[in-house]
Amino acid sequence: MVSCQNISKSFGSVSVVQSLYLDVPEGKIVALLGPSGCGKTTTLRLIAGLERVDEGEIVIAGRVVADGRNHVPIEKRRVGMVFQDYAIFPHLSVAHNVGFGLGRNGHKEERVAEMLNFVGLGDLGERMPHELSGGQQQRVALARAIAPQPDVLLMDEPFSNLDAALRQEMRYEVRDLLQKAGVTAVFVTHDQEEALFMGDWVAVMNEGRMEQIGTPEQIFHHPQTRFVADFIGQTDFVAGTVTAAGLQTPLGLIPRPVALPEGTAVELALRADDVTLAKDEQGNGRIIGRQFLGIAYVYRVGLADGSIVHSWQPHGVQLAQGTAVRVGLAGEHPPVCFYNGRAI
Repeated sequence: MVSCQNISKSFGSVSVVQSLYLDVPEGKIVALLGPSGCGKTTTLRLIAGLERVDEGEIVIAGRVVADGRNHVPIEKRRVGMVFQDYAIFPHLSVAHNVGFGLGRNGHKEERVAEMLNFVGLGDLGERMPHELSGGQQQRVALARAIAPQPDVLLMDEPFSNLDAALRQEMRYEVRDLLQKAGVTAVFVTHDQEEALFMGDWVAVMNEGRMEQIGTPEQIFHHPQTRFVADFIGQTDFVAGTVTAAGLQTPLGLIPRPVALPEGTAVELALRADDVTLAKDEQGNGRIIGRQFLGIAYVYRVGLADGSIVHSWQPHGVQLAQGTAVRVGLAGEHPPVCFYNGRAI
């Protein structure tokens, strides 16, 4: 439904988006994820037509809307927008807000009623925006964006103004509504948990470039770069050395063949749920801290070489600070190995 081919955008001497490729399948939600300043919002604005591409091509529903020479304005791109602050008109009722983009459509009232019912606000059409809760205002913005039946819905950090509890609730509601409507959507966020939940596909950006795109499971369990591994989830890195028998690490030998010369230095990415602990006076680590999460503890463990790893343990496993432990790896997820910042 949306195809960005080799697009670039600079503001003055600052390159914000660099040679970016992105395909958004019809009916799917793609979450654009990355740290502040990585170019994700600019990418969204380029797709919308709020910014002009310097190079490359953007195609929406089979039609070229930007190619560096031609630029189709936003009102002719058949895109819907949900902004960070919702941008609801304060002087218009809920119904008039939802119907704003429908023009003089002869079935306008029917469509407004349909959309209000769809987002669960069927009896609130006459209310004014200031009479609504934050979650209700977001649903108004969503209904207004979907009402004209756009080819693609673009959402820029739409949950950032909500408190933590409501933000989690709205994730479920919005994803459910988008799936029921069969809407193709691009969703911008810097929150990794949000991206993994909302996205059928997750596209991770860094310094204007696409680092990796894949399903949430692929991004989390099989990061292609060190940046993705570090950005997604709580990740620790330990040094490793290639040997004939496998990888020698502070956690011991990992019998994994690596196509690199013996003696090559590599890094291994470890997640807290992959690290096992057992009391052992002759162990290879020591507890240096812990965080109680209610259902579990996250232990901070110092290894003999000075590196630090974290381990997620059930709340029944209680280890005091200073306890000597044997640190190992669970077998479910073999650690990803990196050489020069790339997975091998």
